[in-house]
Amino acid sequence: MRATVFGASGFIGRYVVRRLAAEGAVVVAAVRHPDAALFLKPMGNVGQITPVRAPVGDDQAVAAAVAGSDVVINLVGILYEHGTQRFDAVQRDGAERVARLAKAAGVGRLIQMSAIGADAASKSDYGRSKGQGEQAVRAAFPEATILRPSIVFGAEDDFFNRFAAMAKLLPALPLIGGGHTKFQPVYVDDVAEAVMRALADPATAGRTYELGGPGVYSFADLMRMMLAQIGRRRCLVPVPFGIARAQAWLLEKLPVPPLTRDQLRMLEQDNVAGAGPGLADLRIRPTALEAVLPTYLDRYRKGNIFPERNYR
Repeated sequence: MRATVFGASGFIGRYVVRRLAAEGAVVVAAVRHPDAALFLKPMGNVGQITPVRAPVGDDQAVAAAVAGSDVVINLVGILYEHGTQRFDAVQRDGAERVARLAKAAGVGRLIQMSAIGADAASKSDYGRSKGQGEQAVRAAFPEATILRPSIVFGAEDDFFNRFAAMAKLLPALPLIGGGHTKFQPVYVDDVAEAVMRALADPATAGRTYELGGPGVYSFADLMRMMLAQIGRRRCLVPVPFGIARAQAWLLEKLPVPPLTRDQLRMLEQDNVAGAGPGLADLRIRPTALEAVLPTYLDRYRKGNIFPERNYR
C-alpha cells in the first residue's frame, strides 16, 4: 500500500506515519518543510518514508504527492492564523484541494481529519472553516471518511504541556468562562488507530466519526488533574468571557498567541462527542486520560532533574 499523509510531521501525523510504516505501507510524508520531517524516516525501513514538500495550497505539489497512492490522509489544520496560514485557505480550500486532486488521481480511500465543533455556520472562524472543509471534501470525494476528535492528548500535545509549563512560572492559572466548558480528551494513539481502522474497513467510507475518550471533564477539572500530576499548587482564577476577550485581543498579536478571540468563541461550546458513530463503532476501547498523563507530565514536577528529556 502507498499512502500520502498531509501534515505528517504534526502531532497526530507522526503517530499515523508510525502505524502505517508498521503495516508495511510506503509513506509519502507531505509537509510544508521536508527538512523538519526527517525525524519520521527512522520510523520505517530505508526508503519506506519519504518527506516531500506539498503545501495544501499548491495544486501542482498536492497532485504530485497523491499520484500513485492508494490512500490519502489529510491531517492539516491550524489553531490560529499567522502569515499566509489562514483558516479558510488551510482548512477549507486546502481540504477541498486534497480531496479533489485525490479523486482525480484515482485514490481509493481518503481520511479527512476534522474536529468536534466543525460547523459551516459556526461563529468561530476555526469551526466554520473546518465545517466548510468537510462540505468541500464530501462534494469532491463522497466516499471520504471524516474523523472529528475532541482535544487530543499525548506526549507532544499543545494542551496539557502548555498549561503545565505555565504552572511552572505563574502563581495562578485562568479558568476562561469560569472553567465550565466540557471536553472529552482522546489519546493521540487512539486517534491514529481510528485512522487505521477506517482504512481497513470499507464500511467506514462516506461516514463521519466523532472521537472522544472515556471521560468528560470540565476545563477546571482538567487543570486540577494537571496540577495534581505535576505536584504544584496554583490558584485557579475564573475569568469571565468578556474580560478574556479583551486579553485575547492583545495576546493574539504575539507570534505564537496563547489565546485568541476565535478560540474563545470555540470555548463557549462544549467539546464532547455526540450520539453518532465514534471509537466504539471502530472497535477501539479508548485510553483513559489518567493512564497517560503520568507518562509525560512528570517533567514539569518541581525538582525534576531531566526537564529536557525527549518524550517522543
